[in-house]
Amino acid sequence: MLVSRSLKALRICLLAVFVAICAPSAWSQKKSAPAASSEQKTARYFESIRTQPLLLHAFLQQMPKGGDLHSHLSGAVYAESFIKFAAQDGLCVDRAALALTQPPCDPASGKPPANVALQDSTLYGHLLDAFSMRQFIPGAESGHDHFFATFGKFGPATNGHTAEMLVEARSRAAAGHLQYMETMFNPDGGAAAHLGASLGWNDDLSKLRDQLLSGGLPKIVAEASKFLDDTEKKEQDELHCGQPQAGPGCNVQARYLYQVARGLPKEMVFAQILAGFEMASKDPRVVGLNLVMPEDAYLPVHDFNLHMRMLDFLHNLYPKVHITLHAGELTQNLVPPEELFHVRASIDIGHAERIGHGVDVMQETDPESLLRVMARENVLVEICLTSNDVILNVTGAHHPLPIYLKFGVPVALATDDPGVSRGDITQEFERAAETYHLKYQDLKKFARASLEYSFLSGRSLWWNRNARRAKECDRDNPSKDISSGCEVFLSNNEKARQQWELEKAFVEFESKF
Repeated sequence: MLVSRSLKALRICLLAVFVAICAPSAWSQKKSAPAASSEQKTARYFESIRTQPLLLHAFLQQMPKGGDLHSHLSGAVYAESFIKFAAQDGLCVDRAALALTQPPCDPASGKPPANVALQDSTLYGHLLDAFSMRQFIPGAESGHDHFFATFGKFGPATNGHTAEMLVEARSRAAAGHLQYMETMFNPDGGAAAHLGASLGWNDDLSKLRDQLLSGGLPKIVAEASKFLDDTEKKEQDELHCGQPQAGPGCNVQARYLYQVARGLPKEMVFAQILAGFEMASKDPRVVGLNLVMPEDAYLPVHDFNLHMRMLDFLHNLYPKVHITLHAGELTQNLVPPEELFHVRASIDIGHAERIGHGVDVMQETDPESLLRVMARENVLVEICLTSNDVILNVTGAHHPLPIYLKFGVPVALATDDPGVSRGDITQEFERAAETYHLKYQDLKKFARASLEYSFLSGRSLWWNRNARRAKECDRDNPSKDISSGCEVFLSNNEKARQQWELEKAFVEFESKF
């Protein structure tokens, strides 16, 4: 019996040794976990610093952000620059109004030369506050009123300084790791509006268009293009583009949106809208048009439907011209409830491909159907979180950004007026990440959308606006030499070329984590 048990134990022992030597181990049977991708490593680092504002800022500052699709040129410049321009140009300061005025100056009556502010630190500080939201505290004056009043106060200093303003805007965009911007301004200096005023109104828009075209509008458009030529040359010189010491701003591609002042009389608005369509049809640097000025002011509200009819009429004549519209930059505190319909009308009648702000979307009639339409038709919303906070006092859970994301509406973050708001594109990404607990992949999606929905010419790098690249470049690696087919595709498609550069930038950025 003892021998039998010993033999049995020996057999068990030998079997155990055989299994240990010959059978695959549990570790070898188990598939090894795939190595984390660079994007996953970057996302993990992002989560690890989410609650550390300084590290989060450093991370987002360096993150590639694509393009800024909603930025007003005059609002992108910091107040310090306008004071400098005013001193250079011999403008005056109205001490009581804290506004710049044209000479002659009269110190005895409280209108000294602007250069006085360079030695008077108190006046200098007061001007900075008056020209921006710096240190603003709501009281008798609302954030809305203070914000929009700044443009009239520093306005005289913008004359003759378009190139310098573009230099500042592009340089600051480069510092925020943007590579593209669509900036709003009026390259004809108001000439089209003045022509409209001189010719007057005609309810027949076709005849009114003919009157403007025969009355000198083509010359105004041609002169505006010449103005862009001269401005860009001066800008390139100041940035030292094409030279060894080229400024970072040279790497930011700039395009322009013709800016229509919708707060003007209707004959002037129509003339500007027509000039925008004409210019965008002839000058590839002008990629579309937009209507600006406070959406809640009397004429923008009173003439809103007429403005949409103007856009509808001209869109049928110039179907290839891109349209993006400020819409829904409103609250019920600013306008009656029946006026909260601008987002839908801007899309349905105004043919807007993108919407700027869209803050009041949930106050529109049947907002869920509107959101589904925007998602289905790929109408991107240019989200301006800082601007919506300081102007409308709408932020956090009261902002519709999470709702747009829930319904699959494409969005991109934008600065609006970073000079006036004292911010930049990094601040917008910080606000989004911190307020809505967004993931790194969400922010990356915003950056990609900014180029996908830009008005750049040519085909997209992305097939059907999803994560798969166009077949010409589908097998190519952004960090390596590309195939001849992909190279030809990129050279023929400006949009795809910018998107490829963004993918290269992401590869480089994510390799650090």
